[in-house]
Amino acid sequence: MTGKSPAAAWRTEFGRWGEELAARHLTERGLVVLSRNWSCREGELDLVLTDRRQVVFCEVKTRSGTEYGMPGETVTPAKARKIRRAAEQWLREFRLGWCATRYDVVTVFAKRGGTPSVRHIEGAF
Repeated sequence: MTGKSPAAAWRTEFGRWGEELAARHLTERGLVVLSRNWSCREGELDLVLTDRRQVVFCEVKTRSGTEYGMPGETVTPAKARKIRRAAEQWLREFRLGWCATRYDVVTVFAKRGGTPSVRHIEGAF
C-alpha cells in the first residue's frame, strides 16, 4: 500500500487549511510572510514572518475538537525548544545574524460546518 491513508490525508489538508487561515489573519494585521513550512534537520517552521521590527516564528495549531486538549496546549516545552532550534537554523541560513525575534502561536479551531475561530498568541514561548 502506498500513499497516505484517507484519515492522514485529511489531517494534512486540514492542517494546511489552518495554516492558510493563520497566514491570512496575520497578514491582515500587517505582518509579512517570509517563509512557509520551512524545514531543516531540526524540524519545521510553519510560518516565518516579520512585523518590520523583528522576525516572528509562528507555530500554527489547527483542531476540530478538544479531545486532545485545546490547540495551543500542544506546544509543549520540548516542542518550543525544537522550534527555537529550527529558528536558529533559519536565521543562519538567511544570514540574518543577530536580530530581534518573537515566538507566536496561532490556534485555529473549527468544528465541521462551523465558522473557524482564529486566536493569535504573541510571545507564546
